[in-house]
Amino acid sequence: MSSSTTAQLPPAYNPADVEKSITARWASARAGHAEPGEPGPAYSVVIPPPNVTAALHLGHALNNTLQDVLVRFHRMMGFNTLWMPGTDHAGIATQTVVDKRLQQSGEPALKDYKRQELEGRGGREAFIGKVQAWKDEYEERITEQLREMGCSCDWDRQRFTMDPVCAKAVREAFFRLFRDGLIYRGKRLVNWDPVSQTALADDEVEMQEVDGNFWYMKYPVVDDAGHETGEYATVATTRPETMLGDTAVAVNPNDGPRAAMIGRKVRLPIVGRVIPIIADDYVVIPDEESDDSKARMASGFLKVTPAHDPNDWEIGQRHGLDVINVMAPDASISIEHGWPAEEKPGENEDLKPLIGLSREAARKAIVRWFKERDLLAEVKPYRHAVGHSYRSHVPVEPYLSDQWYVKVTAPELAGRALQAMDPAQRCASEGVVWSEDHPFETPVAGTWRKATGDADALETSLSQYPHEAYSIGSEGEDLVVRINPGWEDRLEINELNELMEQQGFERSDRATGMRFHPARYAKTFQTWHENIRDWCISRQLWWGHRIPVWSRETVDGSIDERLKAWEAEGRVYVNRDAVVYVCVHREDDDEVVKAIEAAGFERDPDVLDTWFSSALWPMSTMGWPEPEGDTAGLLERYNPTSVLCTAREIITLWVSRMVMFNLYFLGRLPFDDVFIHAMIQDGHGQKMSKSLGNGVDPMDIIHSHGADAMRYTLTAMTTQTQDVRMPVDMVDPHSGETFTPKYVTGPGGVKVAAPEQESPADKSKKMVSSYGVASGKASPSDAMPLARNTSEKFDIGQRFSNKLWNACRFALGYLHATTTEGELGELGLADRWILSRFARATQTATAQLRAYEFAPYATTLYDLVWRDLCDWYIEAVKPTVKENVTQQRVLAACFDASLRLLHPSMPFVTERLFEALNDVVPERSLPGVALPSGELLARAAWPEFDASVKDEGAEGAFEVVRSVVGSIREMRTANKVPPREVTRVSLRASGDELALVTDHLGLILGLANSEAGDVGAGVARPGDAASAVLGGIEVYVHGVLDVEAERARLSKRVDDLTKQVGNFKGRLSNEKYVNNAPEKLVQETRDQLAAAEAELAKVREQFEALG
Repeated sequence: MSSSTTAQLPPAYNPADVEKSITARWASARAGHAEPGEPGPAYSVVIPPPNVTAALHLGHALNNTLQDVLVRFHRMMGFNTLWMPGTDHAGIATQTVVDKRLQQSGEPALKDYKRQELEGRGGREAFIGKVQAWKDEYEERITEQLREMGCSCDWDRQRFTMDPVCAKAVREAFFRLFRDGLIYRGKRLVNWDPVSQTALADDEVEMQEVDGNFWYMKYPVVDDAGHETGEYATVATTRPETMLGDTAVAVNPNDGPRAAMIGRKVRLPIVGRVIPIIADDYVVIPDEESDDSKARMASGFLKVTPAHDPNDWEIGQRHGLDVINVMAPDASISIEHGWPAEEKPGENEDLKPLIGLSREAARKAIVRWFKERDLLAEVKPYRHAVGHSYRSHVPVEPYLSDQWYVKVTAPELAGRALQAMDPAQRCASEGVVWSEDHPFETPVAGTWRKATGDADALETSLSQYPHEAYSIGSEGEDLVVRINPGWEDRLEINELNELMEQQGFERSDRATGMRFHPARYAKTFQTWHENIRDWCISRQLWWGHRIPVWSRETVDGSIDERLKAWEAEGRVYVNRDAVVYVCVHREDDDEVVKAIEAAGFERDPDVLDTWFSSALWPMSTMGWPEPEGDTAGLLERYNPTSVLCTAREIITLWVSRMVMFNLYFLGRLPFDDVFIHAMIQDGHGQKMSKSLGNGVDPMDIIHSHGADAMRYTLTAMTTQTQDVRMPVDMVDPHSGETFTPKYVTGPGGVKVAAPEQESPADKSKKMVSSYGVASGKASPSDAMPLARNTSEKFDIGQRFSNKLWNACRFALGYLHATTTEGELGELGLADRWILSRFARATQTATAQLRAYEFAPYATTLYDLVWRDLCDWYIEAVKPTVKENVTQQRVLAACFDASLRLLHPSMPFVTERLFEALNDVVPERSLPGVALPSGELLARAAWPEFDASVKDEGAEGAFEVVRSVVGSIREMRTANKVPPREVTRVSLRASGDELALVTDHLGLILGLANSEAGDVGAGVARPGDAASAVLGGIEVYVHGVLDVEAERARLSKRVDDLTKQVGNFKGRLSNEKYVNNAPEKLVQETRDQLAAAEAELAKVREQFEALG
């Protein structure tokens, strides 16, 4: 072996060295850059923009790894591929985290800047400057993380949701929707976050089970003169503090004796307000025996608080009740935010102690007040779901407020989004018609198509369905499956569609529509749009896109004429309602803004919901509405994008809104496919989250295992069925020791690593956890450094990276520039087998990536490279490859193909090894094997194998060789033969099997570290030989027999074969299987039974011969 060919590769793989140099090569070559004018079909992906609140965690690593796998794969397949990177301003989250950090550091915080703003000292702009600095820091950090993970984005086109390009799109979208009557302002109950002090949309509220109580509170009944009658209406409530805003008590008119109270009145304790008892069938009738917990807990009297409960709001609207808000924006009790002045609440001695209390403190005080006056009838424990803010994790408060809304319930928004679904993924929904022209459709029958496929294997996978329900055929080279007439409504189409997608088939009868993978998530999308409510888009924040609307009560004179002229020019839209609203079209239209502000118009102080700008992401990043400069041509070339990779939790928050906006503004879907990947959980089964503080920095895993190890492991974990639990350890920066950290309870009840940890090697030394840094509860220093995280889950990827490195380094030792000169010589069995295996695996991996089958793709290549190439082919050719140029060429081609196939998942190590191969063997293609040369693997072509390279005969023969060798190795191990000791092997076979083992005896003996004994049909078993039966072949290993070990091995084999025979017989005794399964499959089972019975007889004979 020539050392010069391997000198360029160090003996051990060091990811840190390789990753740094490869990243620089990609950046220099602009490897991820796309130009719309370049050839090839378009393939595009827009990154789900990470929030600039903090650095990325492993959940982001998973999401971006999967995107990069798809992007690199399609780039190698010849697609004109764009992956658009960017970040999200994350209004509520970023403003909250910056304010919190300012408070922790003792600097002026949001409340101080608000005071400055009220004093006219520019507090808003000063605070935004602080947030902008935070954004700049974390945007840079996020970009660095993505680059170090190997993400092949088009870094020349990086966007931010508040940059000028995106801001222009946001302004345009708001203007058009307002002009078209799809944005309006209304007063209604909103989900209010009392910590962030802003409204939330419905899908920003997370329901959490909490332990609470039902308090049964007695309201005195009064007569017409206001005198108490001695009777009581006992209301049941989980929120006593809201009783201050009650304006009625409701009774179900069908509720027997309580219905007689309708029309009477009660006096509200503490407040003194006299309120009516009204009839409403929303009220639950009490029933202690009911299965419904609400009926068991009900009192029959419902306190109605229209300002603090959405259901009470509806009752109030039906009955014309007063709406009294009793809370300030921070959810403390207040008489300044809607309490009727005529009640003189400031003079109420019972009320005064409650004013200013938090809602929690007020609840306790009110319960105590009722108890002291014998007005608390009962308290019952009750576990129920309470809405919490997805950002601050505190209970949201139903709060009456003026807000801006998008009318997503309109047919042109939610209705079109439903119609845009793939019909095969839509479930029938009775009575749902979104418009007269476009009725909601029911599922249609399926037709699936695959470029190539195994019809027999497909028959097996479809055996759960009646054979007469479907037909399998071919059209050209395509394998086609159709549902037969009459069966369209008798099969579960969604389930069948998902099964076919798992097999690598695509629907060929589908209308243009968006497809979810896995298909089950289509129902989430559908259900959301069928029950959608208008979207509250205004947020009481400073960080975000400010709403471009100015208002005043009335307008007249010259400004009105100017507004009409500007409106005719498209510069403004004027909504003349109870209030005059002016929406200014362009951000830079200073003339209009100065004029209307001079006329007394005031700009709305609120900003838009973060998801408004995110909903435009597939459009705004490409320059909509007026692509120009570096965005010219992008929208036409790359929108719709090809796929969105995201998590299930934002199907409603983000996927839904992108679909609605892209359809409304461009008339087409934003993406063809939506891939919903698994969620990364920590070791406690909790979702990894920036806001919860339990996320693991991908850089920690890259530091301990390498980027490729992380990427490959994440790819291999991505099944379409379940989430991924990731137990995490900590690395002591003092000793390098890995240990399990101590945990504490963090925000939202989540278990997180304690901010400060003790060194397991030296208790006097401390370290800071990542949660300590993220929460601001601990700061790293020289004495107390930051501890990295790690996880043994990534060991598999690390071992695979090392295996690939070492194997390629070994191969390079046998290759040289002359390897590819001259005609290719005759291929041996091992050569034909490995090339056939690569041809088949390439076809399989291609289909798997097209079907978003990431884990199967990773497994396919692991088996191909580690088992087939390294464990078998290299071992088979080791004795001869140094002198055999044909084997050298096959070896070079196989390693080249391996690197190309693995590159999407493991880009760094494959790029470095590709460079080394180029230095030694620039040309590596073979007849029927296309491996075009190129300097950079990131821009190289996907391997192509002609059908002629597939060799079923060679694969079958080599499997026999492998079985024989495996049995010899197993017997050597069972009998404790030293690895270097050569054993003598005899083989007994006849017919074709004898010919096969005779032809390839040298290969068998070389792989088994053995020498030849007798080979033939009449070979007898030597008395001292261990033996094995492989169908018609009997294998004898001389001189190694350990009788007890051999008896145990044969006994186990008898048990295994007995079970197999029983299983085959059971299957064949099942009339349903025999009558309905394909005849070919039934015959295969019969053949398997016969083979198992024959082998069982031989093994029993050998077992009995041992005495």
